[in-house]
Amino acid sequence: MQTLTVGLAERSYPIYIGSDLLECAELLLPHLPRKRAAVVTNTTVAPLYLEPLHAMLQAHGVDIISIILPDGEQYKNAETLGLIYDALLSHRSERNTPLIALGGGVIGDMTGYAAATYLRGVPFIQIPTTLLAQVDSSVGGKTGINHPLGKNMIGAFYQPQVVLADISTLNTLTDQELRAGIAEVIKYGLIRDLSFFEWLEQNIEKLLMRDADSLQYAITRSCENKAEVVAADELENGERALLNLGHTFGHAIETGMGYGAWLHGEAVAAGTIMAADLSCRLGWLSKEDAGRIQNLLQRANLPIVAPDLGVEKYLKLMGLDKKVVGGKIRFVLLKSIGNAVISGDVEPELLRQTLEANSAHG
Repeated sequence: MQTLTVGLAERSYPIYIGSDLLECAELLLPHLPRKRAAVVTNTTVAPLYLEPLHAMLQAHGVDIISIILPDGEQYKNAETLGLIYDALLSHRSERNTPLIALGGGVIGDMTGYAAATYLRGVPFIQIPTTLLAQVDSSVGGKTGINHPLGKNMIGAFYQPQVVLADISTLNTLTDQELRAGIAEVIKYGLIRDLSFFEWLEQNIEKLLMRDADSLQYAITRSCENKAEVVAADELENGERALLNLGHTFGHAIETGMGYGAWLHGEAVAAGTIMAADLSCRLGWLSKEDAGRIQNLLQRANLPIVAPDLGVEKYLKLMGLDKKVVGGKIRFVLLKSIGNAVISGDVEPELLRQTLEANSAHG
């Protein structure tokens, strides 16, 4: 097991990364002082991991409230969030009762937002069970829900007390979900870690084959990068926005296609190709680097062509992005592999060319 720390002064917290951590009661019990917790999970994860977690905690005298939600991005909304509040209120859950998120990014985001808002804030624990959640969404305190007009537009920054990334849970992921997580892993190499990108070029097939050592290294390196960025810019006033490489395009894909039609990581992969293309058109990223990016995403069996939503619809959806400032879309773009920048000065014609060239009709 490896332990990292997200450094946020008195709100700092550990990230534990290793195999069979769900069996390690000592990692969770210090965060359950009142011997009561609510576990939020979904219909896919519950049959796999809820009972072992429940039994382990119950053996140590912890009373568990189980909240099982429907599975899928399309349920990451206010209606489903209400089911969490309903359960907490009906069980008279108190301010010192932690909420434990057991699942992927959707469960983590919704549970975190419920924890931030129920009784104006209750303790929150992340147990991510997908690669995407382990390397990205479980770390950093971004919580929230989707709105029909835009993804993650309603939420709060609310940090967990601990993140427990059990690599063993990745054995039950579908290949499609694993690949979606790899898209976020590649992102860290692109924005700030050239040597990690080069490692991924050498080892991408090992990740696809679920080699445990390679997965542990990739998760640890990703979390190290994210922890450093979050510690420096918790509320995304500057550097943290770089973590959104490909996301402005990707969120437009997810919203435009209907939540759940494309997995988040798949949309980010296609969005990353668009960001690289736009960076090339601006004269920043070399064609050679753009080719390396496309090649790695292709080797990971991730989509490199976005769906045909039409340029105008893309522009409308991207205009609802959280990074819009003063009516201008701010893009995360690349000067080179390992060197990302944020820019709001993109010529509209260049953006249109990128959207035309990289969507299915282009």
